[in-house]
Amino acid sequence: MSEDTRLQSLNPEEVLRSLHSSPEGLSTEEIRRRLASFGPNRIEQLGGSSIVLRFLRQFSHFFAVILWVAAGLAFFAQWHQPGQGWATLGLAIVGVILINGLFSFWQEYRAERTLAALQRLLSHRVKALRGGETREIPTVDLVPGDLIFLAGGDEIPADCRLIEAFSVRVDTATVTGESLPRSRDAEPTGETSLLLARNILLAGTSLISGQVKAVVFATGMHTEFGKIASLTQRIRVGATPLQKEIARMSRIIALFSLVLGAGFFFLGQFIGLSFWVSFMFAIGVIVANVPEGLLPTVTVALALGAQHMAARKALIRHLPSVETLGSASVICTDKTGTLTINRMQVKRLFLAGAFLEPAALARKSPPVMQKRFLEVALLCHNLRKGAQGGRPQFLGDPLELALVAMADGIMKAPDYERVHEIPFDSERRMLSTLHRTPAGLMLYSKGAPEAILPRCRQIQTEAGLRPLGPVRKARITAAQEELAEQGLRVLAFAYREVTEPYDPGHLEENLVLLGLVSLEDPPRPEVPVAVATCKAAGIRVIMVTGDHPHTALAVAREIGLLTGIPRIITGIQMERMPDSQLQLALGRSEVLFARVGAGDKMRIVKALQQEGGVVAVTGDGVNDAPALRQADVGIAMGIGGTDVAREAADIVLLDDNFASIVAAIEEGRAVNENIRKFISYIVTHLFPELIPYLAFALFNIPLSLTVIQILAIDLGTDTLPALALGAEKPAPYVMQLPPHKPHEHLFTWPLIARNYLFLGSIEAIASMAAFFFVLGNGWHYGQILAPTDPLYLQATTACLTTIVVMQGVNVFLCRSPRDSIFALGFFSNRLLFIGLAVEFALILLINYSSWGNRILQTRGLAPEVWLFALFFAGGMLILEEMRKWLLRRWRRISSSR
Repeated sequence: MSEDTRLQSLNPEEVLRSLHSSPEGLSTEEIRRRLASFGPNRIEQLGGSSIVLRFLRQFSHFFAVILWVAAGLAFFAQWHQPGQGWATLGLAIVGVILINGLFSFWQEYRAERTLAALQRLLSHRVKALRGGETREIPTVDLVPGDLIFLAGGDEIPADCRLIEAFSVRVDTATVTGESLPRSRDAEPTGETSLLLARNILLAGTSLISGQVKAVVFATGMHTEFGKIASLTQRIRVGATPLQKEIARMSRIIALFSLVLGAGFFFLGQFIGLSFWVSFMFAIGVIVANVPEGLLPTVTVALALGAQHMAARKALIRHLPSVETLGSASVICTDKTGTLTINRMQVKRLFLAGAFLEPAALARKSPPVMQKRFLEVALLCHNLRKGAQGGRPQFLGDPLELALVAMADGIMKAPDYERVHEIPFDSERRMLSTLHRTPAGLMLYSKGAPEAILPRCRQIQTEAGLRPLGPVRKARITAAQEELAEQGLRVLAFAYREVTEPYDPGHLEENLVLLGLVSLEDPPRPEVPVAVATCKAAGIRVIMVTGDHPHTALAVAREIGLLTGIPRIITGIQMERMPDSQLQLALGRSEVLFARVGAGDKMRIVKALQQEGGVVAVTGDGVNDAPALRQADVGIAMGIGGTDVAREAADIVLLDDNFASIVAAIEEGRAVNENIRKFISYIVTHLFPELIPYLAFALFNIPLSLTVIQILAIDLGTDTLPALALGAEKPAPYVMQLPPHKPHEHLFTWPLIARNYLFLGSIEAIASMAAFFFVLGNGWHYGQILAPTDPLYLQATTACLTTIVVMQGVNVFLCRSPRDSIFALGFFSNRLLFIGLAVEFALILLINYSSWGNRILQTRGLAPEVWLFALFFAGGMLILEEMRKWLLRRWRRISSSR
């Protein structure tokens, strides 16, 4: 009773016997038994973790673990040395972890809720014949052996074998990727593939036209739809490049902090400090070297990028995908609905021996030939009247809709009674309708030229009827081949006058040929520019489609994706192609994949990833879900996509437009650059936060910066300027640069040399100078100062304030590692000034408010201390601008050689 590939070759009676069903349907008892055996007819949710696990995951990644350890050390220090502010530090770090985790979870949860509004998986109710009675039942209750009835517009709720079929055409794009509807009938076939068998309807596809009686043979996860969903669940999703890089940075920071803490512990022991003093000192060093503000800043930068992408029609489901998309080096894109508008349009006509555009028909009142041609388009169809958006319109086959739309703009559809119809089927490949007109009965026919031409004896010309001899037939055939080579779908139109009485079996004889009409799903107008942008950005675009190679090639050439002679690879060829040969084929500059299935698409993605590419994949159907899951970034269609595809994807396009992918990549690249900028900014103040401990241990100098003051910088004054850097707009040249290499790190030696050592050293010198500038008014070397001594409190406040002032200048310096701050447009990012205003408001509150003095052990400063700090800040600006000028000059000299 389960799926059996032999069902295709059986006649309807044998099919029912094979499934132990009957023409009256199943009994109530048998339905109950099968439902218990096979389970409900639904696709189980893709193998995602529970909402609780996803929530907990936000607090258990490596960087969060480092912060948990730092908080634990702070609480331990509070237990051993109460009253030193360690508890405040520990609570602040825990607060950072919680706020960041809650924010990350909320962002993803909000995206999931938005996605839930798009869900349209399978139809919800269906007419079924059970116990001899037709009743409407929930599709979830269907079982193998059920007899169901479907009509044009219905979605197929399970895998079915046709028992009776009338003018059936099916849209199989969600499962096979084929954009054009396919005809289906109930006759036995030798085709072994369920995807291709003409008497099989697959779950998740939709009935474009016709009437169907079918027997269900597979439900739920046993359908082809369910098998692909199951394959998707088995694919393990790896970490994104950003997640890998944050983990790498976390390991470096953890190792550096632990080595430094251990070193200071042993140094304390060496200079004679007690065990506990040395241990507490080591804890302070470890906590001081963990950039607590990095994680929330990265998260907010990604969230801002996600908001910008959403404004450009790309919904981000997983925040790290923002940066990953910006790193994409390859896009494997579907054709239908992504590169094209997913709506058929008439492209060219061939009438009276000449090609012409559809608009040419409207330039004059149509002669007899054109009038008959338009009547075929307006009358010979099986569209049904319906409504969309509250307006009446035709619904049905996209090809027929396009023909009616073309003709309707030229002449009004005549109100002729339809008296007979010879329906379309896969054998005849044509449709004919008989109408009663003022001139008598008229038969209108359309279909494949190979089906129409042999039935024609005459051709309609502007001068009247002429014999359709060999020369004219050859001209028609040549025109058909020319249009087909352009990837267009070609139909022939014909008619004949019918006298009464007529023989229905001989109506489609002695037809008069009118001409040819070609149709296409045209490219979106913005796609050629988007493809050119990708090429300029060093992003490779590869079309991977289930469509015919000719159609795919024509669209690829029209949008500028292919210009030379490409290698075209079909799914059948891929089956015989080993992985090594596939990788060699992908090494060609121009390659195109057509007629590919779900497994083929996933193989392509894996091969590109093995070559080191960061691969983005688009898809809308169930057959695309495995590739979406396998890709570094899966991009599903929000309008025309299935829920299985959207669940498997990282990003959902709200307008199904390839140009929106390119816009999102631009935003992703901006986020990537902005993360590098604020990492540079955050790293700079780590060195001046470390030097006070080194000076304290080596030179017996009072500790110039307390741990709680370090936290005030990391989580207080530095936060908004860093976020402002994360909100920088994409640079004009960002899409003219190649993608970042997969192994290119955020935390690099040039960044360490410039920010940690060069700029960090300047800040360290300035902050220590400010500390001694204040401390020199009453302190002498070797003197021990109490932690509450007003002079000592003022001196540590001067050190803290100088670092904050220096960071206020540094935020502008970090906008570019080589360009002058004046060349970037000083006021191009106004959020920087808001961040600076908040930063200085905070330091004023810290210095001059009673709660700031109490919590952070600070005191108010005299004006000359501020001037002292500003002097060093100006010096850092001059030195960094000089370094950038020398770097630019050296690059110009190097490039001119």
